[in-house]
Amino acid sequence: MSKFAVPLTAAAATLAVGAFLVSSAPAAAERAVPIAAPAHDVPAADQPHVAVFAGGCFWGMEAVFERVKGVTNVTAGYAGGGAGDATYDRVSTETTGHAEAVRITYDPKRVSYGTLLRVYFSIAHDPTQLNRQGPDTGPSYRSAIFPQNPAQRAVAAAYIAQLSAARSFPRPIVTKLETGRFYPAEAYHQNFYDKNPNHPYIVHWDKPKVAAFKAAFPQLAS
Repeated sequence: MSKFAVPLTAAAATLAVGAFLVSSAPAAAERAVPIAAPAHDVPAADQPHVAVFAGGCFWGMEAVFERVKGVTNVTAGYAGGGAGDATYDRVSTETTGHAEAVRITYDPKRVSYGTLLRVYFSIAHDPTQLNRQGPDTGPSYRSAIFPQNPAQRAVAAAYIAQLSAARSFPRPIVTKLETGRFYPAEAYHQNFYDKNPNHPYIVHWDKPKVAAFKAAFPQLAS
């Protein structure tokens, strides 16, 4: 089930999620999970690199990574399915194989892939929730990494093994490494956090997450 429960227009979606959140209990304060940095990382390079992560609603994921120093662009979208079904209405049916995801363009001389992974696992989402994140349920909200090259795949796999061996989380990590193209989401989803600071979903779920990121990673926060 999507955060809007059924496919809706942007305006109707805002009203629907607002009604849901008004009747729900306040979200618990977000806190980053203290985890070690990756033991292995992708070497720095002169050209911009791209990372693609899925971990629940892309509004919050986008908001966190847009505030990481060295990140130059974040695009909300869909990964893991086909081009013909890469729309919010279709993905919300939970039958297309897509995950809500973010494509992160970053300067590897300023921030590494391993550092982005650390933020991803520590605060951007909960890697122990299977096919859901917080109030959002269904496989489109799954925890998944879409490595863009063999080096990223190796580092991501090694980091999951490292965190699992260290028992960094109270439950097993369910994050999967997947393949598939990334498709940008509709325009109204882009920069949703900044454009809609008083949206009930943003206030309830995403503002605490961004605040927790800044508190846990002050040296990374822009």
